[in-house]
Amino acid sequence: MQQDKQPDYHAVVFRDRTAGYAFLTRSTATSDQTIEWDDGETYPVVDVEISSESHPFYTGKARTVDTEGRVARFERRYGDGGAMT
Repeated sequence: MQQDKQPDYHAVVFRDRTAGYAFLTRSTATSDQTIEWDDGETYPVVDVEISSESHPFYTGKARTVDTEGRVARFERRYGDGGAMT
């Protein structure tokens, strides 16, 4: 087996800021930020946008992200289009 071909595999904390959830696992991900974990050790921390604690599929809570409003945007673009009465 060739030496120095495998990436560095080490303990890393992944943190979901939206849910306030963090978990310790092993990964090749790196980060300049660190966090002190419950065991007193310091680990690199990687912030993630979404995890199983905040993902609608796992939580069962669907979130609608509609900043402008689809109906309002459609009506503005095409008018009411002779809506049926």
